[in-house]
Amino acid sequence: MNVDEPPHPAAPGRARRLLRSLTPDLSPWRASRDFRYLWTSGCVTSFGGFLTLVAVPMQIKELTGSSFAVGLIGAVELVPLIVFGLWGGALADALDRRKLVLRAEVALGLLAGLLLLNALLPHPLLWPIYVVAALVAATDGIQRPALDSLLPRLVPHQHLTAAFALRSLYHNAASVAGPALAGVVVAFAGVQTAYALDVLSFAVSLLLLVRIKAVPPRTGAERPSVRTVLAGVRYAWSRKDLLGTYAIDLCAMLFAYPVAVFPFLASELGADWALGPMYAASALGALLVGATSGWTSRVHRHGRLLVAAAVGWGGAMAIAGLSEHIGLVLLGLALAGGADEISGLARSTMWNQSIPDELRGRMAGVELLSYSVGPQLGQVRAGTMAGLVGVRAAVWAGGAACVVAVLAVAAALPKLLAYDDRTDPNAAAVRARHEATEREAAQPA
Repeated sequence: MNVDEPPHPAAPGRARRLLRSLTPDLSPWRASRDFRYLWTSGCVTSFGGFLTLVAVPMQIKELTGSSFAVGLIGAVELVPLIVFGLWGGALADALDRRKLVLRAEVALGLLAGLLLLNALLPHPLLWPIYVVAALVAATDGIQRPALDSLLPRLVPHQHLTAAFALRSLYHNAASVAGPALAGVVVAFAGVQTAYALDVLSFAVSLLLLVRIKAVPPRTGAERPSVRTVLAGVRYAWSRKDLLGTYAIDLCAMLFAYPVAVFPFLASELGADWALGPMYAASALGALLVGATSGWTSRVHRHGRLLVAAAVGWGGAMAIAGLSEHIGLVLLGLALAGGADEISGLARSTMWNQSIPDELRGRMAGVELLSYSVGPQLGQVRAGTMAGLVGVRAAVWAGGAACVVAVLAVAAALPKLLAYDDRTDPNAAAVRARHEATEREAAQPA
């Protein structure tokens, strides 16, 4: 082509399409005022939450000097999260989800205030920290299903994938910057300041959440009970594509979540300085994927995307475990984080595209268990295996086992691979109902 010849007219169009595919899809932000309030609220509380997440173990360490006492926090949180996560799902299907989120947010703010008051005592007490941690886990278990099931009622159906990508963007940004910020605050201003800033974050969040419209339950919603909880569990079991998403997430976390052995891995590689970057690498990889997630809005075979991403997660963890250079370890962890981000977007989209709204809260409770219990079991698996076969072997063998387990689940549950939101009957029914609701809301009174 002659150097003076103007570029082909299709070139700018291709460049714009490429740029759109590599930048976040902002359609939910533009389409929904309530989504903007919900997103901003979540951004504020994510950073506030990391302040307390770092301050609590630091305060327990200062009070006791015991690593066991610090680790006990996870034990006191697990049972309340499981019990109240299931019950919170039933509440989300029976009550106004906005009101439920607001009340839980008030409770969480008050609990952060109790931590602040205890920290301000001349001699802070240990037992209130554990009590508050258990109550926070229970309250979070009640709020999270309502919060997760609120979003599909605020965003047009076709923008769900983009909405979850935008939500993950602030979560991953907080995961990268939050611990560093919290460490600085705790080190230079004390745990009291960290707790005070967390209380302030809840106050700001409440001012945003109260501006969201009411989200009442569907007509004929059943009162929450053990029977309605079990009905939700039976529905999850009947949907083999959904069952596959839960099983794959559990396999990924059980076999390839070696965070517990990161300190030992850093020491074995002679890179104790890299412990902080190791914790941040996965979140950074996820953040980069979230920031270039425009392409995910055009994916329809979310089951296949989930399987590919989970295989990528396990493979990247295997690379991290086999690598003898800390740079390659960090690269493997970043790749794993990116794969996990894609996996999370695929799961969230499938769940919200194809689950009826009257069951969305209870399914969010089941989902809460699937992605909360897995990491806990994964920590136990990694620590135990490291003691038996060594730290690096525990990491790479866990990654390899993840790949095998994910492929086995995909083979055993073919409906997961067959899922296509253009043809799936459950997705079509939810889409039709969503569009009918939007038409009714658009009609003049």
